[in-house]
Amino acid sequence: MNIAIIGSGNIGAELARKLSAAGHTVRLANSRGPESLKEVVEGTTILAVAKEDVTRDTNVIILSIPFARNPEAAALVAQAPVGAILVDTSNYYPARDGRISEVEHGKPETVWASNQVGRPLVKAWNAVLSQTLVDAGSAPGTPNRIAIPIAGDDLTAKCVVADLVSATGFDTVDAGILEESWRFQPGSPAYCTELTVEELEVALQKANKERSPVNRDAIMKTISAGKVPMTRAAMAANNRLLSN
Repeated sequence: MNIAIIGSGNIGAELARKLSAAGHTVRLANSRGPESLKEVVEGTTILAVAKEDVTRDTNVIILSIPFARNPEAAALVAQAPVGAILVDTSNYYPARDGRISEVEHGKPETVWASNQVGRPLVKAWNAVLSQTLVDAGSAPGTPNRIAIPIAGDDLTAKCVVADLVSATGFDTVDAGILEESWRFQPGSPAYCTELTVEELEVALQKANKERSPVNRDAIMKTISAGKVPMTRAAMAANNRLLSN
């Protein structure tokens, strides 16, 4: 499968490594140009390309960019084949992204992102820390395999994405249509808590749409103040505490 990844941060770069290792053709681009990706692609089959070329002739496009920059991706997405599946890994953090009124008033993050890029999106890989993605994946069928949630309106697209998630080392739980993706936004019990399928299904049902933004802001304030490092254990503990 031909996969384009836009964004070479911790999540985007690791997805590129894992998906290329699984046998997919992966093209990776960022805003700084292919020469800046030398360390990421060295020793792999990942193709570093200019952002203007990354979405051409591709089956799946993964947007792994800061949330507020999704509008900038619209021009690149417009060049993609009509049938390409688009995936959003981003999360809204007001301290980084600025306050976005529509999201602040309840529009699910990836619904907003989908409106910005002008194509349907599947939300995936947003509810996993980069450290977890790097070293906590396991083979299908492994006992207590960690699961991550996905959401989207196209069942076929979600099946494709679920297969790709499995190739990166994780089971999936379908959280429903894109409007339901708020259930695993930052501050929810399903966000970055390293749960099994059964545990994640319960966490998704426990999500509180009004409480999650409060939890999110409290967690990020604690991390920003340097009181808690952004590790798997710390993020899991904070989410479980604030979601009760």
